[in-house]
Amino acid sequence: MRTAIIGGGIAGLAAAYELEKARAAGAAVKYTLFEARERLGGSIASEILNGAVLERGPDSFITEKPAAAALCRELGLGDALTPSNDANRKTYIVVRNRLVPLPDGLMFLIPTKLVPTALTRLFSPMTKLRMALELLHPPRPSGHDESVATLVERHFGAEAVDRLADPLLSGIYGGDASQLSARTVLPKLVEMESEYGSLTRGMLAAHRKMRKKMAASHAAKPQGNARPAPRGIFTTLRGGMQQLVDALEARLEPAWVRRSTPVSALEKTEGGWKIAAGGVTELFDAVIMASPAWAAGELLGAVDPVLGEELGGIPYSSSITVNLVYDEAKLGRLPDGFGFLVPASAGRAMLACTFVHRKFLGRTPPGKAVVRAFLGGAKNESLLNESDDALIATVRRELSEILGSQVIPREAEPEHAQVSRWRRAMAQYAVGHQERMQRITARVAALGGLRLAGNAYDGIGIPDCIRLGRQAAQELVESGKTASQQVS
Repeated sequence: MRTAIIGGGIAGLAAAYELEKARAAGAAVKYTLFEARERLGGSIASEILNGAVLERGPDSFITEKPAAAALCRELGLGDALTPSNDANRKTYIVVRNRLVPLPDGLMFLIPTKLVPTALTRLFSPMTKLRMALELLHPPRPSGHDESVATLVERHFGAEAVDRLADPLLSGIYGGDASQLSARTVLPKLVEMESEYGSLTRGMLAAHRKMRKKMAASHAAKPQGNARPAPRGIFTTLRGGMQQLVDALEARLEPAWVRRSTPVSALEKTEGGWKIAAGGVTELFDAVIMASPAWAAGELLGAVDPVLGEELGGIPYSSSITVNLVYDEAKLGRLPDGFGFLVPASAGRAMLACTFVHRKFLGRTPPGKAVVRAFLGGAKNESLLNESDDALIATVRRELSEILGSQVIPREAEPEHAQVSRWRRAMAQYAVGHQERMQRITARVAALGGLRLAGNAYDGIGIPDCIRLGRQAAQELVESGKTASQQVS
């Protein structure tokens, strides 16, 4: 079986790695990986500057989702896995140019502790009262999809959307809470509302179940075994996320990886899939489409116009990261914790800021501070047209205004500044996403020999992309084995 993989981001690389594993195990597998750009890895890109690890794209992955860490261990990168410094984890929200910490007991969007919620400066007295009365909400069956903003506002009010839901989701998706699908982005909350009515009661019940499960698991272990060290919420690689890309590329057959080779046309024939790239047309038995959905839609539109339209209808946002490296001696004391989030109502260019040297220890030289700003998102695409110097100046000004000129003085020049733009890189799971995916899945199945992988379908994070890429490859290998058995 000969498979074309279109797209050399993490999903495409994971698919190629899985096919290479099958080939090494004796399967009759060949593959060609097409990547339009000169480098592989998509938005995963790191560099080390004077001992400081700078991430141009994602800086880590969620530990709870196992696919990324498992792949790192398979590739021999287990010793490089580095947890986030959760002992000092603290996140702030910018409210009227002041940093207000998220209250203790906040489980994603849901307040679960009375006293911290009552004392926080994040919410007004009216919102706090509404949060208390939220416990009285009756169960509400989920009849149709709605936006995250609608769900949160129904339970906690508009201020909770502005100061909590929108900045948190903007930091994850670069999206807008009024557009994102509650059923897709926050399925557990939708289930809790249906069962308990109150999201607070639902979250407390889930927390109790989790504690009982952990206690039972610990009790079942033989006595004398040490309790494992707590894992960080996030995990990265000591030498940068680029280590994962490099390790995957090193496992592939070099002759089957084609950089700077965009696919220009795709055609489904009786003999398979014809792919035109680099002035050459080749025939493949199967295709793994690991490019962004909008690019996949452009290619597949010639094969199935309805499928092309559905894929092209998945919205995307763009983002910008700005890394600033400072000599700590030239700064005041940064606030404790990992960084802060900025609500859209603040009218800032920045959506979020991370104190990188605090979030992951051992990746920044002593005496240096790395501040990483995140800009753009669904509401501010125009920033992509600004020059690097203008973006750096904007970030420096806003940091000084938010943190105070005594913390980051206007005259404090960073030792290094790095700007990265990611156009149409972050898929947005808009209201109705699950229904769209049902239609897409049906069209893909009807074509045969086609699989989709990437952040537009069933999870936007690195673990999700890895899981989908490997799964696509495994399914094609299994279908190839079945076809061979039937012929023989």
